[in-house]
Amino acid sequence: MKGKIVLIPFPFTNLTATKLRPALILFEGDKDVVAAFISSKTQKPTTTDIIIVEAHPEFKQTGLKLDSVIKLDKVATISKNLILGEIGEIGVKLKEEVNRKILKVYGFQN
Repeated sequence: MKGKIVLIPFPFTNLTATKLRPALILFEGDKDVVAAFISSKTQKPTTTDIIIVEAHPEFKQTGLKLDSVIKLDKVATISKNLILGEIGEIGVKLKEEVNRKILKVYGFQN
C-alpha cells in the first residue's frame, strides 16, 4: 500500500474535525497507515511540499484531478478501516522525490 493515494477522513491539526481528502500512504502497519495530506491549493509551496502538476509524466497514475501538493509536514496515523478507497499511486520519479524530501525533512543530520 506504500505509495498509494487513498481517500481518507484526514484530521485537522487541532483535531476538532476531519475532512475527506486524498492522502499518500507513507507507511503501512498491521492496523494503521501513516499518510501525508494532499491538497489542490498549490500556491505558496514550502520546502516540505511536493507539487504534482497535470503536465508531470506520472500525474495520470496518481488519480488526482487537479494540480496538487503533497504536504510532507502534515502527516497522520490513521486506522486502515477509515480508508474509503484507492484512487491511484505515485510513480518512480515521485517516489524518489518523496524519499529525498522525507530524508531532508525528518532525517537527523549533524
